[in-house]
Formats: sequence, C-alpha cells, structure tokens
Amino acid sequence: MAQYNRLFGNIPTATRNLFLVNALMFIATCINQNYMVATFAMFFPTSPFFHWWQPVTHMFMHGGFWHIFLNMWCLLMFGSALERSIGSRKFVLFYFVAGLGAVAVHTLVQYLQGPILNVPTLGASGAIYGIQIGYAMLYPNDIWTLVFPPVSLKAKWFVLIFIAIELFTGITGTADGVAHFAHLGGALFGFLLMLYWKKTGKIYRNWN
Repeated sequence: MAQYNRLFGNIPTATRNLFLVNALMFIATCINQNYMVATFAMFFPTSPFFHWWQPVTHMFMHGGFWHIFLNMWCLLMFGSALERSIGSRKFVLFYFVAGLGAVAVHTLVQYLQGPILNVPTLGASGAIYGIQIGYAMLYPNDIWTLVFPPVSLKAKWFVLIFIAIELFTGITGTADGVAHFAHLGGALFGFLLMLYWKKTGKIYRNWN
C-alpha cells in the first residue's frame, strides 16, 4: 500500500483509475492478443466481429508498448491537470465524450470511404487528443516542450499544429494504419464540450 501511494498518490482519482484500466487491458492483451482484440477492439458495426460494447472498450485497448506509453504519458501529464481544474466527475464525462466522439467520426469516415470489416480500431488516442485540446483551452499560454525535436511552444500553437498534421495525413492517407480522423473526432468533441462549459460558466462549477 505504501508503494502504491508513492506511485499514484499525487495523481487525481479519475486519471489514476483510467490509467489502471488501460494498463490492465494492455496486460490482458499481451497474454491473449487474439481474444482481446477480437472482443474489445472496435470493428465496423456491420462486421461479424462487432459487439455493442466495443465503442467504449476500444479506447482502453492498445496495439503495442509505445502506443500505450505515449497515450498514458499524455493522460498523466495533461489529464491530471485538467481533472484538478474541472473536477473528477466532469473529467470522466469529458474523457468519454471525446473518446466516443472519436469513434463516431472514425466510423462515419469509414462508411464514406467504404468500410473494411475485418480491421480493428483500438487506442485511447481520441480521448487523449480531446484532453490536450481541453487543457490548451484552459491554459493556452502554457509552454510545452517536445523531447524530440526539443521545440518549445505555447499550448495553443502545439494543438493547432497537431490538428493540422492529423488533418493533412488523414486526407492524404499518409501514415497508413493510423486512425487520423478518430484523433480529429476526439479533438472536435473535446473542443465542443469545453466550449459549452466555458460559455455556460460550468467549467469550475462542482457537481453534487
């Protein structure tokens, strides 16, 4: 228990629990990848592999170490700060709105392009993009620094660059195998929810 508190004691409750669920799902995937992907990753709704719970469970699945490492690093960095600012309940709602928005946009684009029924979609990236957008909307002038290349910019400029890259790669088909429009969907729904809360003065209002 003491080791647990040292590792996770400074991380807000919702962020910590989301991190742990992602970690447990990744461990289970390492043990039995075929079953976990077929059951919990997201397939197009007309696919024989589709299950009704996949729009939720796919956002806790990851395809490899670096995939989960980068997503969880962003969750701990930006999610912790966002949760402290808006509260745990609103943060959980924000996370799932962004994640479900991501899969909705991705599925719509799949439909328009012609779906491939046996290719799964998985990852928390849509929700993470939403979190980054939400953080940048609250703290637009915070300085973010990339590890490589070592570039420092204000948060508002970084997120605009990220969105531009995702839009370009999504339209051109660059970096095939990455769900670019899911990232854009998560960012869009995160932006819309945060904008609504800002306009209605509900960002810092506690829920009973």
